[in-house]
Amino acid sequence: MTVITDCVKTFNSKPVRQADVPVVRFDDFRDALASTLASRDGELLALFGVPRGPQTVRVYGVTLEGMTGAIGLMATDVGERYPALTRDVSQAHWFEREIAEQWGVVPENHPWLKPIRFHRSYSSGRDAWNRVVGGAILPCVMPEGTDYFKIRGDEIHEVAVGPVHAGVIEPGHFRFQCHGEHVFTLEIEFGYQHRGIERRLIGGPDKRTLPLMETLAGDTSIGHATAYCQLIEGLGRVVAPLRAQAIRAAALELERLANHTGDLGALAGDVGYLPTLSYCGRIRGDFLNATALVCGNRFGRGLVRPGGVGFDIDEPMAAELRGRVEAAHRDVTGAANLLWSTSSVMARFEGTGTVPLATIRALGVTGTAGRASGHDRDARRDTPSGYHRYAQIPVSTWHTGDVFARAYVRHLEIQRSCEYLIENAPQLPAGDVRRDIGPLMVDAIGVSLIEGWRGPVCHVAMTGAEGTFSHYKVVDPSFRNWIGLAMALRDQPISDFPLCNKSFNLSYCGHDL
Repeated sequence: MTVITDCVKTFNSKPVRQADVPVVRFDDFRDALASTLASRDGELLALFGVPRGPQTVRVYGVTLEGMTGAIGLMATDVGERYPALTRDVSQAHWFEREIAEQWGVVPENHPWLKPIRFHRSYSSGRDAWNRVVGGAILPCVMPEGTDYFKIRGDEIHEVAVGPVHAGVIEPGHFRFQCHGEHVFTLEIEFGYQHRGIERRLIGGPDKRTLPLMETLAGDTSIGHATAYCQLIEGLGRVVAPLRAQAIRAAALELERLANHTGDLGALAGDVGYLPTLSYCGRIRGDFLNATALVCGNRFGRGLVRPGGVGFDIDEPMAAELRGRVEAAHRDVTGAANLLWSTSSVMARFEGTGTVPLATIRALGVTGTAGRASGHDRDARRDTPSGYHRYAQIPVSTWHTGDVFARAYVRHLEIQRSCEYLIENAPQLPAGDVRRDIGPLMVDAIGVSLIEGWRGPVCHVAMTGAEGTFSHYKVVDPSFRNWIGLAMALRDQPISDFPLCNKSFNLSYCGHDL
């Protein structure tokens, strides 16, 4: 069992006082993170900075102890420069780059320090690659900070894709180093639609907070809204009614079903297999319409509300919901089985874009992509919240870590989510669907974790003396998983990029918060 040391322990959506979070020496902070993450069940949920003065940033680490579901919180203060954590804590690699671009602190000897987004930093235009002198922004002595990775050699060439793409797709830049068709490295860069949402949440919650949560990543509206509402309920010392928790859980599984079904169809389309592509496009709509049956919106917006839900499910609606899920279950199972029984499809799926389990663990790749490589982690089981504490869903894993595995885990999750809904939709607990929430705890910090359809959605809120947000951190699973796509393309033909990309199907806007 992992033992989290030098930290305060809490659990999902159970806030603690900020004063109880230990602020330790940097060396102790690094060693504690490294010790926690050295075990197979240790995980870094979030790493973020909060300014404590003109020269100091307080870095908070949020870790998970998988065997017990305990969440560890600890902090350390750093100045303008500090030894990079990534050398000892590889899961910190992307987080440290974000802290550098937001707050201007330099993680020295970071293995690849460069921005992960294009946006003006939080600290008045100053980031780790620029310093303010006499009112002017001058570049630091870090010319490698913004260079693209390059491989030298005869006939090595670069292929740049995006940020403008050929379809209706969000902007993102992908740069390949190739020899002929063979990919040596893929470098990924975002920030083209950075919206500054985390900054806009400070001072809330207010009328705009929940709409922002529902559009953090549009295909995960229910996941992010649920994570936020659970966090607010914890800070407000309120537990949503059991009936509301059951409705939220049903909506979360419907969101999972719609997206997994759409992904199976898109993967079929990427290899030119039209039957499954055609079927899944329609079946995805069936699952979206089932969500609209409950709340009037196909993406579930307006359903999840602080203290419960905005809509109830009566007996006739529950019966109709069950019937719709049963019909869609039969159809999507048949469409998926066409994939597994077609040799030309399997020839393209198997062995393509493999990411080993050791790489998954080292880099913190999570959710569906992690489970496809045998990483047996799922927040619905490991840190259960809401109705998933009472109605468990078996965790779906595979072991090969390739495109087939990422598709097949989706198929398995579809089966289990459908079975869950068919069994539980007709037998919702009795009672109310919403409770009022009073003032939030002051000077507190809370962590909320939800297993969204891509993986764990993590929200961290800090409140000030007035009980409003003094800092808010969102970690969408896409933030942690884009590096997994980069690993999947190593030593692959560049023509496999669309297929590998779709097998992860990560969010651009979920990254660019």
